Amino acid sequence: MKLGLNLGYWQRHADDATESVLAAERLGYDSVWTAEAYGSDVFTPLAWYGARTSRIKLGTSIAQMSARPPVTTAMTAMTLDHLTGGRLLLGIGASGPQVVEGWYGQPFARPLARTREYVDIMRQVWRREHPVTGDGPHYPLPLPGGLGKPLKPITHPLRPDIPLYLGAEGPRNVALAAELGQGWLPLFAFPGKIEEMYGPALAGRSPGFDIAAMVMVVISDDVRSALDGVKMMLTLYIGGMGANHRNFHADIIGRMGYASAAEHIQSLYLAGRKDEAFRAIPDELADGISLVGPPGRIKERLELWHDSPVTSLLVMGPRDEPSLRVVRDLVLG
Repeated sequence: MKLGLNLGYWQRHADDATESVLAAERLGYDSVWTAEAYGSDVFTPLAWYGARTSRIKLGTSIAQMSARPPVTTAMTAMTLDHLTGGRLLLGIGASGPQVVEGWYGQPFARPLARTREYVDIMRQVWRREHPVTGDGPHYPLPLPGGLGKPLKPITHPLRPDIPLYLGAEGPRNVALAAELGQGWLPLFAFPGKIEEMYGPALAGRSPGFDIAAMVMVVISDDVRSALDGVKMMLTLYIGGMGANHRNFHADIIGRMGYASAAEHIQSLYLAGRKDEAFRAIPDELADGISLVGPPGRIKERLELWHDSPVTSLLVMGPRDEPSLRVVRDLVLG
């Protein structure tokens, strides 16, 4: 199993994690990942960290498709890949309608078809075999009825196939990741349930396909307090990160076997009863998707992850070098 550090996106204030990234590189972490939603962007921090490191891979988890046309993402990826000597891992995702329509002002309809077109155009840019065209309804190139003509990128990409990961939660999206990508970025992974939930969707994945699961890690002797930290995160995602009739995060919790709990949590949260929503999160759910407690407990629970299809563990939480070392030793043995 490979080990990565997931920094997420910035919260209220700027978050320069250079020291954490340098520590992760010294300790042998395979990758570091950033994210974006509707605040800090995903590529600028990676460029910052890439300029200060030499080995660690640089991943986007995820680059919002609606934030950029596919050629723009392809250009940005190509540029960063060149500057970092071929270290980029490009994770993209369709996000959800609240963010796509509310922040980016783009339509959310048909995310699978949009993703397929998006990936095809990016790969045309990177392979540079012919002028880039798109005949789909979402990203037509050149623009129909205009004066444009198909173009090839001026710059020759360093790699014609930058590793592509898809952020996906529903079975159809996961199947698309297995078909089109080199990896899948699940936001919530319950290791003992992955095969049950996604076995058919992952059946077509190629050899070496990377399931890079994000997992919240809290090293603490106070298991109760550590679980509560996970539950706070789940309360926001289940309760507030989506519309009341369309919340993909609540849906995935339902597929894990907690459908009635997810519905109850969301109804409480949207009614402004956030403390009650927090208390309604089942402990076994929070424990199942995270690694919390003293090192011995975490080591024991890691067996579930090693026995699962997960091939990369992207840890969220630890930032200082001693904690990152403990996590490395536990995960990599």
